[in-house]
Amino acid sequence: MDKISVAEKGYILKRKLKAFFCGLVYYMCWIFPIKPNKIVMWTFEGKGGYGCSPKYIAEELMRRKEKGENSFEIFWLLEDMGKQFPNEIKKVKSTLWTRAYHLSTARFWVANTRTFYGTKKRKGTVYLQTWHGTVALKPIGKQRGNKLPKIAYLISKYDSGMIDYALSGSRWCTEMWPEGLIYQGKIAETGTPRCDVLFQDVRQKRIQFRKEYNIPFEANIMLYAPTFRGGSQNKVRNVNAESCSVNFERVIHALETRFGGTWYIFLRLHPQLAAQLEEFPIERKNGRLIDVSHRMDMNEIIAASDACLTDYSSMIFESFLTCQPGFIYADDLNNYIADRGSLLFDMNEIPFSVAYNNDELVENILTFNQEIYEKKVKDFIKKIGIVEDGHASEKVVNLMEALI
Repeated sequence: MDKISVAEKGYILKRKLKAFFCGLVYYMCWIFPIKPNKIVMWTFEGKGGYGCSPKYIAEELMRRKEKGENSFEIFWLLEDMGKQFPNEIKKVKSTLWTRAYHLSTARFWVANTRTFYGTKKRKGTVYLQTWHGTVALKPIGKQRGNKLPKIAYLISKYDSGMIDYALSGSRWCTEMWPEGLIYQGKIAETGTPRCDVLFQDVRQKRIQFRKEYNIPFEANIMLYAPTFRGGSQNKVRNVNAESCSVNFERVIHALETRFGGTWYIFLRLHPQLAAQLEEFPIERKNGRLIDVSHRMDMNEIIAASDACLTDYSSMIFESFLTCQPGFIYADDLNNYIADRGSLLFDMNEIPFSVAYNNDELVENILTFNQEIYEKKVKDFIKKIGIVEDGHASEKVVNLMEALI
């Protein structure tokens, strides 16, 4: 971490004071007993919805409850109460007082991002951190070196001090979490619950998405999912939303030339970016470019797709579980590293072709070799010890039941 300025010191002091007074509200709520069958979940600090690993854990819990195997009640913290959820899940408007009450009376917390700074966890509550990334290019936590802001370090360390189990989908993640999550506690190598859909429901999701978006069933889909930019480099949190330079018309033409058939592109922004934009700035519009950013579950979209394109998002290391072609478009690599920190893999280590401009991206699509790609994927999965098998949700719920 770099030496911090006077202004940043003031900001950190303000955040610490706010966290202190938030903590008092939690202490007040400790007069209420913990309910042994109560589970509280959230995604992306309440900005997300019914998605990511908490969704798949919830569905496994509900399946078992329907069979009479448990009596868990699931509560979900949300900023936008208009988001759709199964009737069995109780939506909770996320405010300081509602968070304090529900988190203080829960037996389990299940989340894919950090808690709110100042949250207090009492003895008897178990916090499962599923995280929202698996194998990744972009560094997190201490891996960012001096690019990690002081306030981000403090919040991460504070939250990690409350975690009881962090979930892992690979030997690589298990070895990386201590620095990446700034976490020294227990790690459960269960697999990643949100990846279960990539093993179990691919055909169903292909049919579902083509019906919903009025796309011919025989048509193909490339998912374009750029990663989160900006966020916590300055003392005030913001999101970088620069114009996208991908030439989608050329990409679609290259896909149809190489693979045949008709191709569409699904654009899916990171939830924290999508929440702040009505429309992503795209230089070249195309009728076969469909914005699916409002969908809460990224992995459903991956399951419905036939290829993926990203810059530095970890989603490409999940889409390759189905062996669908994966491409990286890193036109701002040097700027990204300067802002975020060094990538966790050399570009030559990963199974994906890397393009630094549209010409290279088109060439990588046109010359794609499925047989070579599948061998690289297989070797990479073995090298980093990925354990995904489509049953991660079952393993997590088994762990929860064992902890009861």
